[in-house]
Amino acid sequence: MPITITQLNTGEVLRYMGCPPEKADEGLLAQVDSCARELLGVIRPRWSFRTVGLSFEACGVRLENGLLLPGEDLKAHLAGCDRAVLFCATLGAEADALIRRAERLDMAKALTLDCCASAAVEAVCDQIEEELQGKFPGCSFPFRYSPGYGDLPLEVQGPLLDLLDAPRRAGLCATANHLLTPRKSVTAILGVAQGEIEQKKRSCLGCPAQGSCQYRKAGGHCGIS
Repeated sequence: MPITITQLNTGEVLRYMGCPPEKADEGLLAQVDSCARELLGVIRPRWSFRTVGLSFEACGVRLENGLLLPGEDLKAHLAGCDRAVLFCATLGAEADALIRRAERLDMAKALTLDCCASAAVEAVCDQIEEELQGKFPGCSFPFRYSPGYGDLPLEVQGPLLDLLDAPRRAGLCATANHLLTPRKSVTAILGVAQGEIEQKKRSCLGCPAQGSCQYRKAGGHCGIS
């Protein structure tokens, strides 16, 4: 199913910018609105998914194709799940190109566009997650989990993309440093459990932005957890 994003949550964009929504002035709000409209005019979301069986081992979670996802955090996160849906999503190369053009002319605009794109790819993932959950009536789902979160290393990006046939189906690849390209892209693991499981929340501990988070420095949090 094609994914379409027609608007962005301004509060989410501001959080990516490190600005609590209640502290944003009219000028900043106008800039976010303008950049959001410009970004939404160029993005071309694409995605791919695959359902796999799981087994739990001492050093991590083994997918049915043999791929080991190492670490204790993901294993604890998927407790009670017998399957997972792997998926990837990207805004497309057009988003990266728009941000690069802005970087040559106006770094403030480039930053705003970058944060809009981060909010947009999360919104794309939210839509995908909702659609995938609909394929498993009566099941429960912990929140989606991505490489780089907790102790799940970025090195699994490439093998996950191979499983998803991502280069062909979504135009999505990983660099030698395990970064996704196009840059505004996500790989994720969505656990599937029969019946009810304990609902987990994201925590600051595994967040990739933990070290630079302005909310933590101020003694608060971003509101996601």
